[in-house]
Amino acid sequence: MEIAVLALGCFWGPEIKFSKLDGIVKTEVGYCGGDSPNTSYKEVCTGNTNHAEVVKIEFDPNVISYNKILEYFFKLHDPTTLNFQGPDIGTQYRSEIFYLNENQKKIAQEIIKLENQKLSGKVVTKLSLLKNYCTAEEYHQKYLEKR
Repeated sequence: MEIAVLALGCFWGPEIKFSKLDGIVKTEVGYCGGDSPNTSYKEVCTGNTNHAEVVKIEFDPNVISYNKILEYFFKLHDPTTLNFQGPDIGTQYRSEIFYLNENQKKIAQEIIKLENQKLSGKVVTKLSLLKNYCTAEEYHQKYLEKR
């Protein structure tokens, strides 16, 4: 199994859509790319943590390729809008691909290049090494328990 971590706006809708693809073993919503390994929804919403809302996807590369996942990623959101998708506005709603290894980085660079050609150079999707991923459910539950 392999992992893909993608930011494309509010994570709930994309998480459901990715979970329905053949070859997707598990999906999980979370936060990634921020300054701390732990955060909460409340903290992320301040815009001060630098985290993005993400979908973590566990997939079987024998059934679906990383390329196909990224192609679907670009179909699910508008990669030309900076820090917003639809009604959701803020840096946590940015378009970003978090790679886990050099092969994923290379594939993502190629897919971004192709999308940029289709969209007249307007793609703002970032490409970053995975850092400080944490699940939303776990930290959301901890936040609720503290209240």
